[in-house]
Amino acid sequence: MSRMNRVVLPLRILLVVVFGALLAAQIWALPQMVPDLADPTLERRVMRAAMLTIAVLGLVCVQVVVVCTWKLLTLVTDDRIFSAAALPWVNAIVGAVATGWLMLAGTFVCSYYFIIDEVSDDPALPAMLLVLLLIGAVVGLLLVVLRALLRQAMALRTDMEAVI
Repeated sequence: MSRMNRVVLPLRILLVVVFGALLAAQIWALPQMVPDLADPTLERRVMRAAMLTIAVLGLVCVQVVVVCTWKLLTLVTDDRIFSAAALPWVNAIVGAVATGWLMLAGTFVCSYYFIIDEVSDDPALPAMLLVLLLIGAVVGLLLVVLRALLRQAMALRTDMEAVI
């Protein structure tokens, strides 16, 4: 089990760093990155608020994945990863990825119809969002397959314990 601890400790340190960076991004960086739409029109203020809200909620989805990964690492070190205690954390990760993907899909649709059509004909932003949507779909589907594998491993472990 000492090999596992050699891997888990650096991973936990990295998770803390990532969580802190995400928190700093939510508090300081995002408000600076979202364009300052200080125009007195209500439409621009609503657009800025919506962009900021979607960005913060996207980072919250990533933070949920970090916290759930931390909890799964705890189950790994306790040698309980193939138990029913792991499923809620895996389900939370799948839910966070699905939520993030749905928000990204909404952003793609809104940006395409409301921003890109009216402002620019540059295809870079829609192409980038489409690539992110595809990557998010692959990650989400991969997580669903891994959850199914976890359930199979749990069933096999239960069978093995019954035999022993």
